[in-house]
Amino acid sequence: MKILAIGRNYVNHAKELNNPVPQEPVVFMMPDSALLKNNNDFYYPDFTKDIHHEIELVVKISRVGKNIPLEFAHRYYEEIGLGIDFTARDIQAECKKKGLPWEKAKSFDGAAPISRFVSKDKFQNVNQLNFSLDVNENRVQTGNTSNMIFPIDYLISYLSQYFTLKIGDLIYTGTPEGVGPVKIGDHLYAELEGEKMLDFNVR
Repeated sequence: MKILAIGRNYVNHAKELNNPVPQEPVVFMMPDSALLKNNNDFYYPDFTKDIHHEIELVVKISRVGKNIPLEFAHRYYEEIGLGIDFTARDIQAECKKKGLPWEKAKSFDGAAPISRFVSKDKFQNVNQLNFSLDVNENRVQTGNTSNMIFPIDYLISYLSQYFTLKIGDLIYTGTPEGVGPVKIGDHLYAELEGEKMLDFNVR
C-alpha cells in the first residue's frame, strides 16, 4: 500500500504558513513505515527539534482505479478516518531553502498516526464533516471538509491520473489552520463528528 498526502488543501492553512494558495493539489508520498497505528505512543525523533501536528481526514481506497472520472470517484472508497501528519518543520524549511525534496521532514517512521476507519455511510455528507484535534485538552485545530480547496472526489480523480490507486491505499487530504509544535509529554486527542478517533501521547 501507499500513502498519498495533500499539502495546503485549506486556504487558511496555506496563509498561516505564508504559502500561496495552490491552483492544483500539492502531492507528496509517505511509506507504510510512517504509519503509527492503534493509538501507540509517538516517540519524538532526535533529528529534529520542531515537530508540528497537522490533523487530517484520511480516505481508504477500496478498489483499483486508474484515470478515474470525477463522477465515479465516490465509488472508490468506503471508509474514512483521521490521521496526523507530523512535520519536522525545521528540516522542511532547510530543504525548501535549498530547493530539495522534503520527504525526510514528512515521511519519517511514525510521522503518520492513523485512527481506525469508519464507514462513510454513517455520515449524511462526507463533504461537510467536522473534525478536531486537542493537545493537552486544549482545542488547537478544528476543520470541516467543506473548506477543502480540492474535495475528496476531486483528489481521487486527480491522483489516479498519476498513480494507480490500489485497495488499502490511503489519502491524507490536508490540514486546516492551527498547526503548531508538539513536545514530549503532550497528549493528543482527535474527534470526527464528535466521535473519538485518536488518543495517544508523545514520548
